[in-house]
Amino acid sequence: MSQQRYLFTSESVTEGHPDKLADQITDAVLDAHLAQHPLARVAVETSVTTGLVLLSGEVSSRAQVNTARVVRDTIAEIGYTSAEFGLDAEHCAVLISLDQQSPDIAQGVNAALGISSDHAIQGSAVGKDRSCGGIAGSYRTEKGPCRLAGR
Repeated sequence: MSQQRYLFTSESVTEGHPDKLADQITDAVLDAHLAQHPLARVAVETSVTTGLVLLSGEVSSRAQVNTARVVRDTIAEIGYTSAEFGLDAEHCAVLISLDQQSPDIAQGVNAALGISSDHAIQGSAVGKDRSCGGIAGSYRTEKGPCRLAGR
């Protein structure tokens, strides 16, 4: 039997990369909802490019969140406060397309969580699968991705 060979690659982005900024914006939007409504479900994707931030996704929350303000405050806190950096927190375009969570998904997650009419959680569930990969072993003193070792 012949042995099959393949190449597996992955990306590890660092500080300053648009993906890191996008992650922080998404986390800030989630945190803003959870601060007002601990049972909120927020499925938001964020994309960042020169002069533009785009948020899209679904939300199931009773929170009243000024999403554009959360986005701009997060960008400013990170330090993008001038167009010469490629993104200016106060003057960049922020496009938001957030809809209510699909009733079918909400019903399924509510049932899986055991959420009753008084909104108490009886169990746990997730509405979306994620796949993560990487290498962080105890055999390396850095305990992080090899390409970042020594930084």
